[in-house]
Amino acid sequence: MTAPILVTGGSGQLATALAEAAPAHGLAVHRVGRPVLDFDRPGSATGLFAGGAPSLVVNAAAYTAVDAAEDDEDAAFRANRDGPAELARLCETAGIPLIHVSTDYVFDGLKGAPYVETDATSPQGVYGASKLAGEGAVLAACSRAIVLRTSWVYSPVGRNFVRTMLAAGQRNDRLRVVADQTGCPTSAPDLALGILGVAWRLRAGGWQDRYAGIYHAAGTGGATWHDLAIATFAAAARHGLAVPAVAPIATAEWPTRATRPPDSRLDCGRLAAVFGVRLPAWQEGLVRTVDAICGRA
Repeated sequence: MTAPILVTGGSGQLATALAEAAPAHGLAVHRVGRPVLDFDRPGSATGLFAGGAPSLVVNAAAYTAVDAAEDDEDAAFRANRDGPAELARLCETAGIPLIHVSTDYVFDGLKGAPYVETDATSPQGVYGASKLAGEGAVLAACSRAIVLRTSWVYSPVGRNFVRTMLAAGQRNDRLRVVADQTGCPTSAPDLALGILGVAWRLRAGGWQDRYAGIYHAAGTGGATWHDLAIATFAAAARHGLAVPAVAPIATAEWPTRATRPPDSRLDCGRLAAVFGVRLPAWQEGLVRTVDAICGRA
């Protein structure tokens, strides 16, 4: 029997989606999180390999509090650079691939067009800087590392923009949402299916050195936060939920501790070319997510 895929991130959005989707694709997932794996405890990852190496590791664990990271730089770098580096070293020793999830926030958002993997990085905050450092550490430590940069992830579970909007819309008849930041909204279930698609390619054909490196993996198409909010309520209206008025505002009207990139859209062509994987249009993933949220309510 093939060893399972080890997924870090515990009960997080992506780890949950991977665990839910894997059985239908003939893959087994073993999820781990705190306290078993805690990147604040160096060495905690070693025990994950004590009973034998998994077939593949997906690192979905991260410090994702973008604003809090500005005041907690050490914690962000421990979770986003040092912990993943330790995991990468273990994967290298075991001779297995590592899929490490990163972020569009490694870019400054000033290109004015979707970013490709070879574009210059220039993170504007501690979170993006720590994730960029993690990319470098992982690629340096593991010759079978695949880095997947994704964007604006949301899910039927956990804390995310879509769930926040739906909850706020039931309490307020008017909302204000930033309309001058653009990205690629990505549903965690769609991202999970993309990762499983890569896993299947690795299982079927084995590792090839050309697979190593950075890829972009996000929902197809771009949107502003305001666009995403409007589409969320349109999907929710099909379930009879209240639809508030959503006013577009500028970033300056909603100041945050950390600077966000104004346009961090990702070009995901390389992932499609190498692995045959392309995530659906963001609108499709959003409708499925809202349907799932409303079905669980």
